[in-house]
Amino acid sequence: MPLSDRDRALLAFEAEWTRHAGAKEEAIRAELELTPARYYQLLGRLIDTADALAHDPMLVKRLRRVRDTRDRARLARVTAAGS
Repeated sequence: MPLSDRDRALLAFEAEWTRHAGAKEEAIRAELELTPARYYQLLGRLIDTADALAHDPMLVKRLRRVRDTRDRARLARVTAAGS
């Protein structure tokens, strides 16, 4: 399924959000008219698609790496706490 305009907007925002003044959460609300929670939910699903990977492979691979690193760290903390 090809990327929608919103999908492309999410990827573009994530690629260049540091150029925006202020906090990222404020920029998400102002520019995308989404809550930060919804933004991250949509972005998380989006980066798992082949179309997003084809659209911006470097960004999507970086976001996947960051997510996977966070997931591994979270799992390690949970495992350590359960020991």
